[in-house]
Amino acid sequence: MNEIKESLRNIEQTYKIFQQQQFTFIAALEHTRENAHDKIKPVTSIGQVQTYMDHHCNNTTDKRILLMFLNICSDLHKLCQRLESLHSGNSTTNTLLEKCKMLVSHSNDLSAIRAKYPHDVVNHLSCDEARNHYGGVVSLIPIILDCMKEWVAHSEKLPRNMIQSVSGKQASPEIWAAKSCRPGAAGTGLAASCQPTFLTAATQTSLSLTNPPRDGRRVQRKPQVGLGRTVGKLLDGPWKPPGRHAF
Repeated sequence: MNEIKESLRNIEQTYKIFQQQQFTFIAALEHTRENAHDKIKPVTSIGQVQTYMDHHCNNTTDKRILLMFLNICSDLHKLCQRLESLHSGNSTTNTLLEKCKMLVSHSNDLSAIRAKYPHDVVNHLSCDEARNHYGGVVSLIPIILDCMKEWVAHSEKLPRNMIQSVSGKQASPEIWAAKSCRPGAAGTGLAASCQPTFLTAATQTSLSLTNPPRDGRRVQRKPQVGLGRTVGKLLDGPWKPPGRHAF
């Protein structure tokens, strides 16, 4: 969830820069709509802005601001996909997410939506521009951001076990050991059954101290100061019991 909130903050910061250039954005739409001979119809979708930039944009300033708008919309679309994979949610979060997915769709009709207080993007337009041309397209991003922030607020109230980690699972400190195989029962014709064994570093140390050596000599375990574990020491010759007769 922290990664989601961080991504949302980054998009908001980019949008603030875009918002400061709203007049440049409207001018770019004016120029491209004129080049497309499309001055009568309002700007109704993200796909329409994409078409204007791809086919009717003649200068770098217009292309830069239109591309900035489209990139923010693309980032919001990707964030929607991450929200969808985070948890199954409830009726409230699912409704908010469906609204976000609908709004970021390239073909969705934006002409009827309007951002309300505290957003003032519509107030920066003339009455004709707001009502007939650009009221929907300038309202799109702030409305989606509000929806996503509301989704986060509701999601944080859900039970912890409903929320999955959006970051990759941390690798466990396990070491892949050779397969341990058990031979089948004698005379039954059963094949040996092999299963992979995972050994931690602590387990490997323990096994190395408890397994007897294979050359028949006894292992004397001696504590090693400062390490908190024992090490084996091989003694030459057979073991003799302690006592005065021991040589």
